Amino acid sequence: QVQLVESGGGSVQTGGSLRLSCVASGGTVNNVYMAWFRQAPGKGREGVAVVNIRTGNAYYTDSVKGRFTISQHNAQNTLYLQMNSLKPEDTAMYYCAAGTRPTTIGRVLSEAEYNYWGQGTQVTVSS
Repeated sequence: QVQLVESGGGSVQTGGSLRLSCVASGGTVNNVYMAWFRQAPGKGREGVAVVNIRTGNAYYTDSVKGRFTISQHNAQNTLYLQMNSLKPEDTAMYYCAAGTRPTTIGRVLSEAEYNYWGQGTQVTVSS
């Protein structure tokens, strides 16, 4: 059973930066993808960024390309999301997720592909 614990959320002004962290424990050797999702009030959960743990390939939703960077520190079982040039529309609860089965590039940002979820960390961007 994989446990995921996020940290690093907070409140910043437009243009600011935050770095989210997610520490994974328990059965992590079976993870194929690790990802960040977000959910704004009244909206569905959206895939933001994902990394293939085995290849290092990363994928991003269009709205964050060039601003967010996903990375991993395998020895520490830690996933990061560096968020720069933050906008009010980035305000959401951010969740870390782990998937243990291969999928296609077209589905890596789909929440259905992920087995394990953290509790979330809140990011608020004010104008």
